[in-house]
Parts: sequence; structure tokens; C-alpha cells
Amino acid sequence: MTSPENQDAMLPTPEDRTPENAQTENPKTSAAVDASTAGSTPADARSLSPDDADLSGIRGWLFDLDGVLTPTAMVHMHAWSRLFTPYLEQHGAEPYTESDYFAYIDGKPRYDGVRSLLESRGISIPEGDVTDAPDDDTVHGLGNRKNEAFNQTLAEEGVEAYPASVAFLDAVIASGCRVAVVSSSKNAEPVLAAAGIDDRFEVIVDGLVAARDGIRGKPAPDTFEHAAELLGLPTTACAVVEDAESGVRAGAEGDFGLVVGVDRGVGRDALRELGADVIVDELDELLPAVHRAAAATDGDASAANDRTTASPTPEPEPREDHA
Repeated sequence: MTSPENQDAMLPTPEDRTPENAQTENPKTSAAVDASTAGSTPADARSLSPDDADLSGIRGWLFDLDGVLTPTAMVHMHAWSRLFTPYLEQHGAEPYTESDYFAYIDGKPRYDGVRSLLESRGISIPEGDVTDAPDDDTVHGLGNRKNEAFNQTLAEEGVEAYPASVAFLDAVIASGCRVAVVSSSKNAEPVLAAAGIDDRFEVIVDGLVAARDGIRGKPAPDTFEHAAELLGLPTTACAVVEDAESGVRAGAEGDFGLVVGVDRGVGRDALRELGADVIVDELDELLPAVHRAAAATDGDASAANDRTTASPTPEPEPREDHA
């Protein structure tokens, strides 16, 4: 999940990616490419096992927030339910269910989530603007009402980061990789601070940044691409870590080195079809791959040093002067 977020037309799965994006430019192992492109391979084999992942080409990690680093996705889910359950009942529409969250809201910017859900029920209301009061019957008013409920719940209950995600985050930082948060939520900074992990991130691209800079939200890859640019890295050297349908689509649509799907409820089959290269239940499943990549990097550096010391620059031969 993420925060309040996206759902568009189906984007290409790994099987449909162009050779340039999937095989030539991305630093994925041939095993990853073979597994993801083998049309006759059983569904479970079309994504790479965490044990087999080759992370040696990855120098940046772009993390979604809600549902990947923190369990705030549940807070968002409850806030959306408190908003839409009575609202849809008042309009005589089909009742709100948890599946609506995944289909129309999860991963999207807040107001886009409102629009998508209302469109699914054939309800049309004025757009309004960001200054609308939470009681206003507009797209922005409903979005602001939901945000108010989210902030109240966060203040009352607090939030703790997933221990496995923190272990993975600290491991990739220790290995020399750079990290960023890419979230559709406009509450990313307070959530990171409440979870006590805000000091890990040099780059945060959230809903506020996207709105300020006019960057398209998920499932477009633009916010992830912007984060990679801010880290000073090419997208092919960055991995996207997502649990929302729209976020995985965004990673698959962009030219990223790896897309990691964290299954918090979307389901492995859905994440795989949306374009996840590796699927995990918890991020610490990738720790062995992080350690292998770090060891390989250290070994390459050591070998390079050995070659340098073993091959000193030869002394120039004395030159004969001819009269």
C-alpha cells in the first residue's frame, strides 16, 4: 500500500518490456531476465527469488512509505473507510469495501483517490480546491476530511516502522547505497519523524513536492525518476520498493534496475503481473543479497588495488644522445 493512491490502464508486465529496458540497460542478472520472460514458465517462477537476486548494480533505493517502511497503510485504510462508508450510504451507492481501497485508492495522491472511488460509483460532485473545508461536498473537501481523520489517528496511536524494513534500510545504507522516500502522501515527513527514521533519508519526494513541482503521481514513474535525479543516479542504478499496485506499475513503467514488490495484501500474483521483479513478504528477505553485493564490491576494489601495487609504472629507459 502506500498512502492515498493510483490505478490506470494496465501497464506492461515484465514479459512485455522492450529488450532495451528489460535486458540491455538494466543491471539485472540474466537469471532475472530469463525468469521474467519465460512465457512457458509457471507463474511462481516468473519473478526472481530473493535468494537469487543480484543487487551488484544497484546504488540507490527508492522506497515507498506507507506499507513498505511503516504500517501507516492501515491507518489510511481505516481513514478512507470512515470517510466513504457513511458517504456512500447517504448516496444510496454500493457499500464501501476493503477491495475498493486496493482497486481505486491505494498508491494514489489523495484527491485522485477520491475521484477514482466516486467514479466507480457513478457519483459526480464539484472539484472545489485545496482550501475547501473538510465538511464541503467537493472532491477536495472529501480529501481534506480524510486527511483530518488520518492525522487524528496518527497523533493518537503513533506509528512504528516495520523492524524488517529498518534492518534492510540500514543494511543498504551501510553498504554505501543512497536512499530516498517516494510517497504520494502529503504526510510523509511527519510519518517518518513519528516512526523515528527521518534521519536516514537525504531525499523525500512526496505529495507536497509533486504538487509544488508539477510532477505526475503514480502510476506514472515521474516521482521515482525525480528522486533518482536528486540522488545523482541513473534510474538503471536504482531499485523501486513498493507494495501498492500503482507504485509497482510506476516502477515497471520506468527504466529502473529492479522493482521489488512487498506483499502487504495485494497478492503475489497481482504484484508479479504488474511488473515486480522480486516479491517478498518482508524486506529482510533481501539481506543476504545485500551482503553478497557488498562483498563483491569490496572484492573488486581489493583486486583493483592488488593489480595496481603488483604492476608499478616501469622506469623509463635511459636515452642515448647522438651528436
